[in-house]
Amino acid sequence: MRLGYVILYVPNLEETVAFYEKAFGVSRRFVHESGYAEMETGATALAFATEALAASHGVATRPNRPGADAAAAEIAFLSDDVPTAFANAVAAGASVCKEPQTKPWGQVVAYVRDNNGFLVELCSPVGG
Repeated sequence: MRLGYVILYVPNLEETVAFYEKAFGVSRRFVHESGYAEMETGATALAFATEALAASHGVATRPNRPGADAAAAEIAFLSDDVPTAFANAVAAGASVCKEPQTKPWGQVVAYVRDNNGFLVELCSPVGG
């Protein structure tokens, strides 16, 4: 087994893709008319699908919304300059959760929420 992709179900696919391009500097790999998109994020793709596509699978999901508590999950983007990545994300409209701080093991970590309310960690590589 290997992790192929992580999918976040979102209310508006194009808005989400555009937000991630602007806030986190990742580019779109493709956007499909069925309501599915993948971003260029390395070996494991970050993908988005519309909530309508999620519903068509017949599996219940709880939508992420900016005004509600974040889901018990996160995605993490590695950066060699977390303060700048954090500032860029906030300037693009991400909501501040935790300012960058250095953890006891030396990693710099910050948290924001995306345009849909999903939790995003911005962090330096462990040991970096």
